Amino acid sequence: MNPMPNGTARIAVVTGAGRGIGLAIVRALAEDGFAVVAGSRTVTDALKDATPDAVAVDLATPDGPERLVRHAIDRHGGIDLLVNNVAGTSTPAGGFLQLQDEAWLHTFNLTLMSAVRATRAALPSLLDRRGAVVNISSVNARLPQPRLVAQSAAKAALSNLGKALAEEFGARGLRVNTISPGPVWTDVWTSPGGPGDTLARRQDIAPEDLTDRLPAAVGVPTGRFADPEEIAALVVLLASGRVANMSGSDLVIDGGMLRTL
Repeated sequence: MNPMPNGTARIAVVTGAGRGIGLAIVRALAEDGFAVVAGSRTVTDALKDATPDAVAVDLATPDGPERLVRHAIDRHGGIDLLVNNVAGTSTPAGGFLQLQDEAWLHTFNLTLMSAVRATRAALPSLLDRRGAVVNISSVNARLPQPRLVAQSAAKAALSNLGKALAEEFGARGLRVNTISPGPVWTDVWTSPGGPGDTLARRQDIAPEDLTDRLPAAVGVPTGRFADPEEIAALVVLLASGRVANMSGSDLVIDGGMLRTL
């Protein structure tokens, strides 16, 4: 354990924690000594193994993020770290003209408004404990793609929100930073009907060749996707205080995709 100076454990809240990047973040923070309150619509067995404090919650609802934060404060007395990771996307086959208001609202509620609501609820405790917020954005905030038009717009707003919060509350001891991953090797890419499956069929990539050929197909110069654990490692670094004067930053981990921007 890596407790606070007074001997109490540090408390982290992680949204969208059931799988992928969120689950990797929960595991990494727990290993670093945090007591982690993990919010997910579905509490998976893997999440239960990662933390004893997993909460089933719909973070797209107006009261979901606040209920998660209130649970953490009631149980642990405060919050030292908030990781806004949950996101939603709508990718209809017909593109932009098939994306109706309901899909836009769902994407923005889950990606942006969940972070707004969770941060607003956690802010008094975070300020009292001079804590930190880490928002998980995306390279698509600066590299929009037609198939991710709603998510790209929501992630751009999330990145902007982080910088605004860092400016407003930095003098009061709150650090707010953003991590913007490029493609990350999760089941989003390997599941049937997902983007990996779609790209593989479009470019005639055999399933057994997906790992080797997909990064080049989407333009990743390093030839590999990031692992979820790499994103989690950045969260642990930002939460640690070892870079205590870093606030308002946007750390891109995309294998070099943004090299020309």
